[in-house]
Amino acid sequence: MRRAFAGIGALAAAALLGGCAGAPGDAPDPAPADVGIQLFQLPWTTLAEECETTLGPAGFAWVLTSPPNEHVDLDPWWASYQPVSYELESRLGTRDEFADMVARCDAAGIDVIADAVVNHMTGQEAPGTGFAGTTYQHYEYPGLYGYDDFHHCGLTTYDDIEDYRSRDQVQQCELVNLADLDTSTDAVRATISGYLEDVLSLGVAGFRIDAAKHMAADDVEAIVSSLPEGTRILSEVIRGGGEPVTPEEYTGFGEVFEFTYARDLTPPLSNGVFADPALDGDRPLHVASDRAIVFVDNHDTERGEADVTYRHGPLYVIANVLMLADDYGTPVVYSGYAFSDRDAGAPTGDDGRVVAETCPRVAEPADEYADGERTCVQSWPAIGGMLEFRAIAGDEPRMPGVDEGDAYGFECEGRGVVAVNVGAEAQRIDIPTSMPDGAYCDVVSGGAGAADDDGCAGREYAVSDGVATLDLEPLTAAAIHLGSRR
Repeated sequence: MRRAFAGIGALAAAALLGGCAGAPGDAPDPAPADVGIQLFQLPWTTLAEECETTLGPAGFAWVLTSPPNEHVDLDPWWASYQPVSYELESRLGTRDEFADMVARCDAAGIDVIADAVVNHMTGQEAPGTGFAGTTYQHYEYPGLYGYDDFHHCGLTTYDDIEDYRSRDQVQQCELVNLADLDTSTDAVRATISGYLEDVLSLGVAGFRIDAAKHMAADDVEAIVSSLPEGTRILSEVIRGGGEPVTPEEYTGFGEVFEFTYARDLTPPLSNGVFADPALDGDRPLHVASDRAIVFVDNHDTERGEADVTYRHGPLYVIANVLMLADDYGTPVVYSGYAFSDRDAGAPTGDDGRVVAETCPRVAEPADEYADGERTCVQSWPAIGGMLEFRAIAGDEPRMPGVDEGDAYGFECEGRGVVAVNVGAEAQRIDIPTSMPDGAYCDVVSGGAGAADDDGCAGREYAVSDGVATLDLEPLTAAAIHLGSRR
């Protein structure tokens, strides 16, 4: 079941319905926005502009930022995930810039979720100086933590995790040498809570808890329960086969990122063998829908396990279309930058700060990207079109799918139809629907507001006698809904 944590606001509502020339009364009022987007390693000044020019008008509900705190002064992207202090000074901007971004996003109807790295500090053996000038040692962070505030598990040769089937190792040993905070202690919990409260004071709506799996669920709950009521908590808990730590342990105090979703979503895009997920009740190896954050990829998986990323162009569009049309979980779209070196950070200037780059409106994924070039997924018309589709589909259930050759599609009961073709040949697919007969504009090729008095901005499809007929070119997707009827 879909649910919303923030209203889409008058601006987004107007964008969703503006330009649609469907017959009066055909289209229901749009549902509240619920979709998020992760804008990875985007500076605060640019992120604020994106909220105002793209995210708000498109109908996103929230944005996930990279960690805002001071970090080790190194070039790789993962430097942002090695905290030195909880000062809000990083290569993405200053405290004032962060606060201004949060205020501007809020004014645009976009909630800000900040990535919170609170399981650990740095993984550097040698003493160093952080990006903002704070000195540190591996287990010494002046004014925050000392040696006794960290786990020293003694369970493995170098105190690093070696066996993920051991709960004690996963939650008391170090993840690749990162100094592991002992979050069972009152002192550490109070320090972390103080940091989170400081970020909340600037207006953020909640936090992604990085590496939550490596903290006992009781520890995380104790920390976040001290925060103001309504603080949104999204825990990163990677589901692993046969592992004792499971995402379900973390659903009592917030949502979790459900990694199984992408693992199930993307294989059919390569092999063309589609099957419906469980349409009634819970999906196997998935948390309950109202606790699930779902995604095609993120900053970690695009460098690791993800089968489909920005590099796959049309297939990446198809994956996002299917996710945004689904009735399970709350989707988060991902937008980052191109890389050939998996460790490469975003491009920086002479001052070490990430270069501020805004995204132009682009029609589709590029055939090739230069290293460091932004993928600008939030600007793709297909994404805006599917946000509109999702708003019109509302809470209506996903119906059984139809599989024709390498094409697959389904109806969101009475509200919309979506179909994809992952094959190398054109394919026609007929999908049963209770939508009214008529001509409909495709919001994947045409974007939001695809129908107007002059016709369709993209492709046009027909519904007749209870069947939507879609002729799909190779490696394309299409979606029609009540609001895109001509």
